[in-house]
Amino acid sequence: MKFQSKKIKISLCKNATICSLLLLVMVTFSSCTNDENIELSPVNEGEFITTVRLVFTPTTAGKSVTLEFKDLDGEGANAPVITVSSPFDQSKTYNGVITFRDDLANPAIDITPEIIEEALEHQMFYQTTGNLNPLKYADTKSNFDSKGKPLGLQSVFKTTTAASGLLRISLRHGPNKNGLNVASGDITNAGGATDIAVDFNITVE
Repeated sequence: MKFQSKKIKISLCKNATICSLLLLVMVTFSSCTNDENIELSPVNEGEFITTVRLVFTPTTAGKSVTLEFKDLDGEGANAPVITVSSPFDQSKTYNGVITFRDDLANPAIDITPEIIEEALEHQMFYQTTGNLNPLKYADTKSNFDSKGKPLGLQSVFKTTTAASGLLRISLRHGPNKNGLNVASGDITNAGGATDIAVDFNITVE
């Protein structure tokens, strides 16, 4: 979920006719200003998803696995940093919880509560490649919206034998949760807009 303000630069008037036209436009939109820059901001002003963290905790003895995406220069030239703390163990069940942050803000903002508040308008999707087992939505009540459709911030990953591949996580805004197989986590017919999508290379050893 990326929100970016847009700036429109207005040059200084060079003659009376242009000034008159600009004044008329400014009065029409009730936005008179002496500044050269007018900043038009969305409702969620200045918010970016810079950090995605997905923590998998085993239900039995073992260590957690943390997947993290960081893009601390926003839409700058630097590539995001994507890390996986360790391989997954074989024959285990992991409970996953995903969170979203804006670390460009000062102080940093946890965007996750906002996504939960707008659960009717959001859904997480988890796609795997290679010979990785698919992830499923956790069946906890908090993982579903008020209409019983998945929000999906909590997941379950069951491993069996050694495996490797990509785990793609996608947050969709405005998906069709009534679409064919969408409620079971199939993104094919979800539609909507992608707030963020990240690929993680993971292994089971």
